[in-house]
Amino acid sequence: MRKLISVILTLCLAASLAACAGNNTESGSTAVASGQSSESSVSETSSESSVSSAVSETSSTGETATGDVLTYDEYMAAELDTEVTIEAYVQAKQSWWEDKATVYAQDEDGAYFLYNLACSEEDYEKLTPGTCIRATGFKSEWSGEVEIMDGTFEIVEGDEFLAEPLDVTEMLGTDDLINHQNQLVQFKGLTVAPSKDADGNEVAFLYNYDGSGSDGDDLYFNVSYNGATYTFTVESYLCDNTTEVYKAVTNLQVGQTIDAEGFLYWYEGVNPHITSVTVVQ
Repeated sequence: MRKLISVILTLCLAASLAACAGNNTESGSTAVASGQSSESSVSETSSESSVSSAVSETSSTGETATGDVLTYDEYMAAELDTEVTIEAYVQAKQSWWEDKATVYAQDEDGAYFLYNLACSEEDYEKLTPGTCIRATGFKSEWSGEVEIMDGTFEIVEGDEFLAEPLDVTEMLGTDDLINHQNQLVQFKGLTVAPSKDADGNEVAFLYNYDGSGSDGDDLYFNVSYNGATYTFTVESYLCDNTTEVYKAVTNLQVGQTIDAEGFLYWYEGVNPHITSVTVVQ
């Protein structure tokens, strides 16, 4: 859904800039995607660095994360639309585009979804699983998903951390589930429930949420547990059509029992970004 809105906004902006270019033949500007700056502000490095000696590298924008580092509880208690600084460990990268990155990060206490993080393509390659980063951005909410938007980051030397998936199967349908938002989680013993395609046929999965897509787009599939049905997603930017999980979901059949693993994303309710599916029976 967010991708669709972003595409519409980008097309509108591109049309507007094209019209302006027609009135100014000397203009050499190019359309820039909505929400992205045309220039990165570069700050000069002072002789007396305020950054801890533990920080080894900064993002390519030249900006560094600022502010007091919050614990996970302090981060969750912070008001929406306020600037926050956190330290956490990269668990996975969703995408990079025009010097913006989207990253799943976690520490021993909780997890974070970092959306549109200022990042060069070179620095994006350094964000390998387990890498510690310090990030500053704005705590925001998108249809129930709490995230850090439009941030900057720096890589912090030290120990690495890879989270073990937390079994949240019995939390499905409870108020406690959202307390583990964005964490790496697993579900066991789910039943593949039918979805309806654009023609009204019952199918095991859909390309895009409404069945309007094709191979390579996001996958949506329903699962049931204890009489309730939930929608899971294979986010194509995170796990594209060359990955094992993408292939596994396109081979699912209604009624099969599966185990699944992924990041506990939220969109109008629980909507995990699935990274692994195993057919049990």
